[in-house]
Amino acid sequence: MGLLLYEEKGHVGILTINRPEALNALNSALIDALSVKLDEISATTIRCLIVTGTGEKSFVAGADISEMKDMNPEEAEAFSAAGNVAMEKVERLHMPVIAAVNGFALGGGLELALACDIRLCSENAMFGLPEVGLGIPPGYGGVQRLARIIGIAKAKELAFTTDRIKAPEALALGLVSAVYPLGELMDAAMQMADKIASNSPMGVWAAKVVANSSVGLPLTKTAGLEVPLFGECFNTNDQKQAMTAFLEKRKPEPFMGK
Repeated sequence: MGLLLYEEKGHVGILTINRPEALNALNSALIDALSVKLDEISATTIRCLIVTGTGEKSFVAGADISEMKDMNPEEAEAFSAAGNVAMEKVERLHMPVIAAVNGFALGGGLELALACDIRLCSENAMFGLPEVGLGIPPGYGGVQRLARIIGIAKAKELAFTTDRIKAPEALALGLVSAVYPLGELMDAAMQMADKIASNSPMGVWAAKVVANSSVGLPLTKTAGLEVPLFGECFNTNDQKQAMTAFLEKRKPEPFMGK
């Protein structure tokens, strides 16, 4: 079946990490395949991407410890660098990315979820950064992204203690946006993805660029960041027809992305 499964439903893509025999753990082959696939997805016209894992136990249970165990420092750096590249590709996709976390999201799995724009999870989800208990730090940008989402003190606590948190605490911390019964998770993710995809692709892209480019910076450094993006949207037919429809008190035509 391959390490990754991919399908498109309308304007929504669904990317599934498919290594169930290892609880979808990330090894070098999977990271490489993910990086290549993300390049392919970036070239498509889909308007939203859902990332999930095969099975009912695990989104991604972490990086593959059996592969890492005997790495020398140079090999370990290359492994970390490849994972960082893949996570950055997720984060920089032109379309929003929803993580549908269906179980364990530990180590590299949490780092993958953190690289996504929105996280939804099932009631059996479990989150954590166990790396320091194995003699290493999180290697794929996890501490940095987690600190930006839930605050630096709690991110440090989770990284330093290796404590795991369940779905209700993840929701309370703002790590996930919603919790669903396992059997309802993908339907909920699809419903959100379809709603995103029904909006202006240019407007959604511009909002994502502004959000990602301004996070962690004071407004004095980012004021006006949206100005050129705002102006660029006025080159689109989508803007013209949607505003006309609003003034005429009717629904706009479907957005065409141009």
